[in-house]
Amino acid sequence: MDILLAEDDDGVAAALVEVLYDHGHLTRRVRHGRDVLTYHRGADLLLLDLGLPDADGLDVLRTLRAVSGMSVVILTARGDERSVVRGLRLGADDYLVKPVRLAELLARIDAVTRRAAAAPEARAARLARVGDVEVDLDARRVRVGGAEVELTAKEFAVLAVLAARAGTAVSRQQLLDEVWGDAFHAVSRSLDVHLTQLRAKLGRPELLTTIRGFGYRFGE
Repeated sequence: MDILLAEDDDGVAAALVEVLYDHGHLTRRVRHGRDVLTYHRGADLLLLDLGLPDADGLDVLRTLRAVSGMSVVILTARGDERSVVRGLRLGADDYLVKPVRLAELLARIDAVTRRAAAAPEARAARLARVGDVEVDLDARRVRVGGAEVELTAKEFAVLAVLAARAGTAVSRQQLLDEVWGDAFHAVSRSLDVHLTQLRAKLGRPELLTTIRGFGYRFGE
């Protein structure tokens, strides 16, 4: 398997590359978040440290998930509950806290790989349809009744979180967390504005349901 390793510590990276090679994995190591976004297309799995020098790893993961469904295992010293929850909500397949036993790391990588291979349709299912509204999560395009609707980047990000879970209630906190990250406390009111704009642009207000005291649902 081709693995992309995002790790800024040279010692840790060298040890991981050697172990992974010994177990049949080809590993490309990068130090920066921007390199993850440049080189991810050539990899099957990303091992992601959160403490990168140019960007928070969770922000890198959020950006990556907008363009790729590749397997991601977070490997970091950051073990607080909020970081773990955010990492998994943003789309990580697993979350490991350093120091980690190498045998466990290899087993977790194998488990993630098996799940991805067993359900390729889950990763390919990047097109959400509700009624005559179609949301292409990879191409970042929205069509209503066959006509394309222009959305701002943030409007699409909000819709994408809901569309990826169509028919499922998404909490307000989770929506803010995935779209705005740590800045959500300052922009909570912006979510209401974006949802109002989305309802108007889609012309299907009944498809974006507010669940009082909890959050929102796209579709039935």
